[in-house]
Amino acid sequence: MSESIVALLVVSSIVSLVYGALPWLLSLRGVEMRRHSLFGTVLVFESEDEDGTPVRLLNVNGTFQSASYLSDGLWSELVCAYHRAMVEKIDEMGRARSVLVIGGGGYSLPKYLVTHTQRMTVAAVEIDPRITRIARERFFLGRAEELSEGRLELVNADGWRYLRESGRTFDVIINDAFSGSKPLGALSTSEGAALIRAHLSDRGLYLANVRSPLIGRKAKTLERVKEAFQREFSRVEVIPELPDEPETLANNVVAAWV
Repeated sequence: MSESIVALLVVSSIVSLVYGALPWLLSLRGVEMRRHSLFGTVLVFESEDEDGTPVRLLNVNGTFQSASYLSDGLWSELVCAYHRAMVEKIDEMGRARSVLVIGGGGYSLPKYLVTHTQRMTVAAVEIDPRITRIARERFFLGRAEELSEGRLELVNADGWRYLRESGRTFDVIINDAFSGSKPLGALSTSEGAALIRAHLSDRGLYLANVRSPLIGRKAKTLERVKEAFQREFSRVEVIPELPDEPETLANNVVAAWV
């Protein structure tokens, strides 16, 4: 056996040992690592928000997916500004009774909606059942299910397929599923806009998290989503997360009214 092959085997063995020990090494720093999800390695760890309030974070394959406060008084409150912007638009409707949330993650929005309203039903679609399990264990989803008294429905499925196969309509549809900088597949197209429109009630509302700058070359995703929904909806509005930093990648909300 040549020296180069021996060296390669030694390096491979060292890498395997380090990789095998990685969950333990991370746990020493308070980070829980789970390797097996549809989209890569999952990290769960705790930090603080800008005010120093403890939060728990969910990171999937290097992308932050969700955050939850930890205290008993705040566990169902919204950490992310773009989630709060979505809820403001729902509150402005004043009559929303049924909501579909595409993209579960840590289930921040479904938790908030069913614990802060008395008559609203929420269907949440998450493609990866392992993420749902983590949300139950580490992000208080189980508590929200108990308090909802049956008003929170969890569906493990692809959001696009769910809409194509479902005959249901909703007052509000929220697209909070994304991978990296891309919104949920075909839901950024004209076909996706038409499909969303078909599943909304009269005067219904669509809300989407589009991670993109507001201007510049990298803002093409946001522009494409706006154009697609302007063809199907009566009014489309962008609520920027960072209005004073238009070239910065941010979670911008696209709101579209039937």
